[in-house]
Amino acid sequence: MAKPMYVRFEMPKDLVDKTYQSIELAKESGKVRKGTNEVTKLVERGEAQFVVMAEDVQPEEILAHMPLLCEEKGVPYAYVPSKQELGVAVGLGKATASIAILDPGKAKPVLDDLSGKLRAMKKA
Repeated sequence: MAKPMYVRFEMPKDLVDKTYQSIELAKESGKVRKGTNEVTKLVERGEAQFVVMAEDVQPEEILAHMPLLCEEKGVPYAYVPSKQELGVAVGLGKATASIAILDPGKAKPVLDDLSGKLRAMKKA
């Protein structure tokens, strides 16, 4: 299956696992917001430290603006394959298209490592 138009790079499995790990750590010890409208506002205001988007969002237009906005504001972002798993990782129990980490809390070292790997991957 082809990737949606807003997916700008392929996420290796180990980085997807690390992304879920950082979300769960940030949820417990920091501050996480969910929902595309909320995430968009936080990125625009410069409050988001890291954004995670699901790859299986329909219609794709819901997240079409997000990678460009993140790049414009210098916010690192990642993709996960499932909106259902993303919702569970953030403690919702239902699907969510995107989340923003405002305060990584204990997830900071994991997030810094992940951001560095994603930056290197995008340049390659």
